[in-house]
Amino acid sequence: MKKFLVLLAEGFEETEAVTAIDVLRRGGVKVVLCSLASTLLVEGSRGIVVKADVSIDSDGLLDFDGIYLPGGVKGATTLRDDERAQKLIRSYKQNERLVAAICAAPIALERAGVLKGETATSNPDFKDHIKDATYSEDPVVVSGKVITSRAAGTTLPIGLEILRQLGLEKEAEKVSHDMLFDFLMENREKVRS
Repeated sequence: MKKFLVLLAEGFEETEAVTAIDVLRRGGVKVVLCSLASTLLVEGSRGIVVKADVSIDSDGLLDFDGIYLPGGVKGATTLRDDERAQKLIRSYKQNERLVAAICAAPIALERAGVLKGETATSNPDFKDHIKDATYSEDPVVVSGKVITSRAAGTTLPIGLEILRQLGLEKEAEKVSHDMLFDFLMENREKVRS
């Protein structure tokens, strides 16, 4: 079974965390939530509290197929400035495992040196923070083992892409179908924005 680690720092963007976790679990991935806070209860940017499974100080945090960083300005800033998170992010890149981040969280990848020579995206408000990568405006960008995405509205697509990059293409297709995401994309002209 594939395993993915999700880093949660106070102020994380709830949609970007929970939707990705849901998509990965629907695809058969074991997802473990890791708290950077002083407790396993981590409050998101909209006041929703999520209970993590482990602490950033736990053992075994490198025993996953990849790592995912949800955005949220406060959460992403913590991921960028916390040396434990930075060391973990660098380790995943060095061990050629998947490293995924959305919205503001690519600033943590930038600080960790993970974006050097890659193509990446982020929330448009953080474009100027991405200096080591070729910047793309695509909703989801895959560059080697690095996956980045733009904002809460692109969380389902990055979750599906993580499944595909884990070699779970059939699972990604089924999750997309079951969640009617493929139907939505086929009928997007009928959806009011």
